[in-house]
Amino acid sequence: MRDGAKTDLARQLRKSETAAEKRLWQALRDRRLDGHKFVRQATVGPYIADFLCRERKLIVELDGATHSSDADILSDRRRTAHLGRLGYKVVRLQNSDVLNAMDLAVMVIREALREFPSPAPRAAERPLPQSGRG
Repeated sequence: MRDGAKTDLARQLRKSETAAEKRLWQALRDRRLDGHKFVRQATVGPYIADFLCRERKLIVELDGATHSSDADILSDRRRTAHLGRLGYKVVRLQNSDVLNAMDLAVMVIREALREFPSPAPRAAERPLPQSGRG
């Protein structure tokens, strides 16, 4: 799929979010979860992630009934492995977890944010070395 088509699909997915996605987005948007910035339906490589924290390279995927067949489970594993090779950690939650145990779902995401350290700062963000002159 070309990049423009992925972007269009991501926009469409944002407009047709599930009840679980809508509920979790309320907890993640506007840096509400410990100051971490999340975006929703973001393109990552060949995929569209439900929720992405770029600074921590953390992806949160919400799975519903469509992720229960053997083929779907295998596809999800391949996707997670590919995203892992790109340096991302993937947390998978069930829609029912978000709808019925939101505190637990947020706790799982919070723990993943703690476990997965921030990548090294880019050159433009690193402090300049001291010259040693006084």
